Amino acid sequence: MTRSSKTTIRIDLDNGVRLGPGKAQLLELIAEHGSIRAAGASIGMSYRRAWLLGDEINRMFKEPSIFTRHGGKSGGGAGLTEFGQELLSRYRRMEKASRDAMRADLDWLESNADPRFETTDKTTDA
Repeated sequence: MTRSSKTTIRIDLDNGVRLGPGKAQLLELIAEHGSIRAAGASIGMSYRRAWLLGDEINRMFKEPSIFTRHGGKSGGGAGLTEFGQELLSRYRRMEKASRDAMRADLDWLESNADPRFETTDKTTDA
């Protein structure tokens, strides 16, 4: 059987910190592209939205996750701090552990899913 199903997790800490797939993806893309603007553009997100989300990520923990370099002759840029790299690594590890723990149930769901089912814009996951 092809295992194409996926799971996502969102962490909600007591203090209101919320970390989920969107923020993790932005961190990953900032690391990949070296730029907040390029990271946002790669997923169709405006620079302003990407910058605001990055700023929120930096305020969520005791240490910042993203660093920025101001422009100049060589241009600006952004990347992940050591803490940001660790945060992303731990989030991805929790995602994998969650997926692995649910593997048998996911396989069961997949084997019982109707292959003729077509989603519509009105379908929700609730």
